[in-house]
Amino acid sequence: MGAARDAVRAGGRRHRAVRARDRRRAAPRRAGDPGRDPHHLTDATIRVTSKELTEQIILGKIAVLALTAAGANAVDHTNVQGSVTARKSITSGDNDLAWEYTGTGWITYLGQENPMADPRKHFEAVRDLDMKRNHITWLAPPAPLNNTYAMAVTTADQKRFGLTGLSDMAKVPEGQRTFCVDPEFFTRNDGLRGMLKAYGLSYGSSVPATNVRQMSSGVVYNATSSGKCTFGEVFTTDGRIQALHLYVLGDGRHFFPNYNPAITVRDSVLRAHPELTGLFAKISPRLTTGVMRNLNSKVDVNGDDPVLVARDWMREQGLVK
Repeated sequence: MGAARDAVRAGGRRHRAVRARDRRRAAPRRAGDPGRDPHHLTDATIRVTSKELTEQIILGKIAVLALTAAGANAVDHTNVQGSVTARKSITSGDNDLAWEYTGTGWITYLGQENPMADPRKHFEAVRDLDMKRNHITWLAPPAPLNNTYAMAVTTADQKRFGLTGLSDMAKVPEGQRTFCVDPEFFTRNDGLRGMLKAYGLSYGSSVPATNVRQMSSGVVYNATSSGKCTFGEVFTTDGRIQALHLYVLGDGRHFFPNYNPAITVRDSVLRAHPELTGLFAKISPRLTTGVMRNLNSKVDVNGDDPVLVARDWMREQGLVK
């Protein structure tokens, strides 16, 4: 899934730059032991970027806060429009570090077509190929959160039809087997039609064309919640899933690619500052799908500021003071 997919991920909400006042409020004091020494990155200037999406901004602010707490001069270049722009700023040397998704790296940046079902093997393949081609290092471990496509239903329909996974879609009577999806998902080989085929259904027969409604991604959530369709295309870490009490169906056949984020950093920067690996190894494992969905919800549903959401989570985790 490509840059167009990223344009709607995590609600696709764009944010204005955080005001200087909020940056001062969010600035962490150095935590006691972000590595071997609380000031082990004191001489480092690290430029951090991110895309303009809610989740990406939160992740970018987490990186800025962690680097600042470790003593670095973290230059905040987050909130850049589009995957390609953010990535180009890394490969060109205009920025040094960013969170990126394995699926985006594999398909969009590296031009590969067949993602791997095993998240670890997928990460290792992306890491190895990106280093070979572009001298970009993906820091292990990646976060366990997986911001990929999914199908969601209301809790009422989940109980009514006994739905737990995508293999249960056939349980729903054909007349009620309706879908709300965005146009990209409808047309992609790894979108609606491929998903239906993987789970024993067929667009145009067991899923009549009239059963599929196309709409913008942002509309799908409310349309599903209000009963305009039984199945709605969602992204697994979107905060509106919990706000609207939607139930995400499991992908037992691993049709959808993995989108696990990891820190990507220019290899020359990592060689100069190898402590970066240990610094982010303390953060990545804590970022589960549930955690990220909750953080996204604070911004997209509650209207909180991404930098303050990131700061509060870092404090709760004992990563900054």
